[in-house]
Amino acid sequence: MYRILIVDDETGIREMIKKYALFEGYEVEEASDGMEAIEICKKQSFDLIVMDVMMPELDGFSACREIRKFCTVPVIMLSARGEEYDKIHGFELGIDDYVVKPFSPKELMMRIAAVIKRSTAQPEPQKDILVIEGLKVDFTGRMVFVNDQRVDMSPKEYDLFFYMVKNRGIALTREKLISDVWGYDFFGDDRTLDTHIKLLRKSLGEYSKFIVTLRGVGYRFEG
Repeated sequence: MYRILIVDDETGIREMIKKYALFEGYEVEEASDGMEAIEICKKQSFDLIVMDVMMPELDGFSACREIRKFCTVPVIMLSARGEEYDKIHGFELGIDDYVVKPFSPKELMMRIAAVIKRSTAQPEPQKDILVIEGLKVDFTGRMVFVNDQRVDMSPKEYDLFFYMVKNRGIALTREKLISDVWGYDFFGDDRTLDTHIKLLRKSLGEYSKFIVTLRGVGYRFEG
């Protein structure tokens, strides 16, 4: 259950927002001014704060600035003033939305739901992709493209190729490649590595030039 803190010096406004928020399934706490809101936020955690701008003791902007020093909870500001300056000032403080009074309680609930959804959504994982000329290596998707054409490789070819690309520019001995890609318990011989290198070069076509043989040592990926 999401927790909301409603901060407004007008009891009627707090009660009205609370009524609709409870109906939507939120857990609600209240504060009558900015100072009280700061103290509550120091002791409790919330998924969102609905805060009025004009309040005694400490205004909403100042309270938001103080809360931001120790908490990144989303904030929706309420104000009877709809001037652009006030909105810009609020957004510069890091608020997430600005609602002008009088407002529709249903619309406020929709805005609350939208802000909570944005703040709790998991970010999409960043794709780890390397592009060298017409060669594209997608580590996240475990795919390789040559001139926009996907190349099919065996699982071990992918392992070997990705390992070499991630260690590009580094001289990799045959022993290190075998131990790191096949494992220390590998019972084959060097010809297994040579065979996979040959297959990789065939798959990469014109970009096989990036796999350089270091005579008497091993291989290096240059790109």
